[in-house]
Amino acid sequence: MAPRTLAALALVLVAAVGLAAFHFWSVRPQGVRAPETVEAGAAAVAGDPLRATGADPVPRPVAGAPPSPPPEPVGEIVVDVSGKVHRPGVQRLPAGSRVADALRAAGGVRAGTDVTGLNRARVLMDGEQVAVGLPQAPAALGATGGAAGAPGTAGPAALLSLSAATKEQLETLPGVGPVLAQHIIDHRTENGGFRSVDELRQVNGIGDRRFADLRPLVQP
Repeated sequence: MAPRTLAALALVLVAAVGLAAFHFWSVRPQGVRAPETVEAGAAAVAGDPLRATGADPVPRPVAGAPPSPPPEPVGEIVVDVSGKVHRPGVQRLPAGSRVADALRAAGGVRAGTDVTGLNRARVLMDGEQVAVGLPQAPAALGATGGAAGAPGTAGPAALLSLSAATKEQLETLPGVGPVLAQHIIDHRTENGGFRSVDELRQVNGIGDRRFADLRPLVQP
């Protein structure tokens, strides 16, 4: 074979080997490097376990969950229940009690008592007084009504005349019901009226405690 032919074949072989090597190098697998911003974010997530798990770092209320109840009041209060209840007097109740609780502690309201203006749902304060069925400042009575010959002198506007008051008016006094009102009328009828408030002590059914409640509200 001629030398030129051999040289041409050698060049062809060298070119073929070069092309094969280039093709092999270009198709080999290569590693892909993530962008810097992605790597920084991944590092931040890896350093924060809450963000890594997707948890919210700020606690939020659960939708639909009932609100937390207010704290229960603690302690004790003292109130004075007076008027037309079965056991008037000072009552000790838990803090946060209402008027209805005070009435229950005093034995309940007496039958026939008008409690229209009494808010039984009101929360009580320590040291206050709950008056049940007390008279609303009765006007002074003139010389009308009462037994024959009974004096009818008018007194102060807030005082009820024992010698001239009707049975219904007497029943507006604290602790006075239909029976006791009739006893007062019977006493004044038998004795020609009342000459002093102290004579109330002689009426059947009026003791020292009830007399003390009635004394500032009446006159002879």
